[in-house]
Amino acid sequence: MNHRIEQMLKRGLLVMLLLFATPAVALEWEDLSDAQQRLLSDYEAEWQALPETRQLRLALGAERWLAMPSEQRQQFRERYQRWQSLSPRERDRLLDRLRLYRELSPDQRLRMRDNLRRFRDLPPERRMELRERFQRLSPAERARALERLKERQRRKR
Repeated sequence: MNHRIEQMLKRGLLVMLLLFATPAVALEWEDLSDAQQRLLSDYEAEWQALPETRQLRLALGAERWLAMPSEQRQQFRERYQRWQSLSPRERDRLLDRLRLYRELSPDQRLRMRDNLRRFRDLPPERRMELRERFQRLSPAERARALERLKERQRRKR
C-alpha cells in the first residue's frame, strides 16, 4: 500500500477514535510520521506506558501543530510563554474567566467579541482611561455599571 495512503488511513482512524469514543487502541511509536516523532521525541522512551488516549491526543496535537503556518506557531509559543510567566493565582483567574465564557450562549459570545473588538479599536489612551475609571469603581458600582451595559444591549436587540 502506498505510504501516503497508509498515513492518511491511520490519521483518519485516530480522528474516528477520538470522535466516536471507541475503546482506545494503542498507537505504536512507529505509526507516527517522522515529523510527529521528531516533535514528540521527549515522549519516545515512555510512549508505550502512556495511556492510549494520551497517545492519541499527543499524536493529533502534533499533527495539528505541523499543519499550522509558522506565524500561528509563533503566536502559540508567545502565548505559552505568557502563560508560564503567570502566577498560579493569575492562571486560576484566567481559567475561571474561560469557564464563564464557555457558559455563555452563542449570541452572548458574539456580543462579547464585538464589544472587545470595539474596545480594541479605541485609541490606546482612551482604553487606558476607561480601564482606570472601571478600576476606581467600588464592587457595587462595577456591578451597576455592568448591569446598565447589559440593559443597553438588551434594548438594542
